Amino acid sequence: MDTVEEAVDYDNMDHSGVNALFVDDLISLLVEKRGESFGRVVDVGAGTALIPLELLARDVSVTAILACDLSFEMLRLAAQHKRDESSSAPLLPVFCDAKRMPIADRSADAVISNSIIHHIPEPLTVFQEMKRVAAPNSLFFVRDLMRPESEERVEHFVRMYAGEENTHSQQMLRQSLHAALTVPEVQEMLNECGLPPEWVSATSDRHWTVRGIVRRPH
Repeated sequence: MDTVEEAVDYDNMDHSGVNALFVDDLISLLVEKRGESFGRVVDVGAGTALIPLELLARDVSVTAILACDLSFEMLRLAAQHKRDESSSAPLLPVFCDAKRMPIADRSADAVISNSIIHHIPEPLTVFQEMKRVAAPNSLFFVRDLMRPESEERVEHFVRMYAGEENTHSQQMLRQSLHAALTVPEVQEMLNECGLPPEWVSATSDRHWTVRGIVRRPH
């Protein structure tokens, strides 16, 4: 989403319910870990940083969030959103490729991502990069669209979840659904990069989620 139009269209779509659920589920993983702080969070494909801002709005402790994205226009909007918020927690937009992030090995206390995997032609490389920056005992939480089994289901989801959006936004969702992975495909990629394949499961009619705690050095 490199153009102003694409970034603005994405930002104007109603993501509030999906983002709130993402953060709810992320917080539940922190509770499962019995942690009290998210520490240093790396959000891969943060877009306009709506999820980091949702996280910062909650009553949780966050040391810093690195909002990584390859779209300058998305990060420009992210910076504007941060200026509009009152949170003092550092939110740093990072212009970078998700396959080559300028982040040190094992330096992230939480690695999160929402709906970036389907944008990557070789998604295995992104999982490998996420694993590289994840510290031992860190949270690993990745959610994305799940490819429907038929064209009819694709159109069903477009009508259901983007029926009131403009034509461009509907087409973005349609293309994203076609590009999305299935649960077995994600399981294979996790296995290839040394992460437990059982971490992934279908978590809605159109999403899969990878959730786990990196318990040992890797």
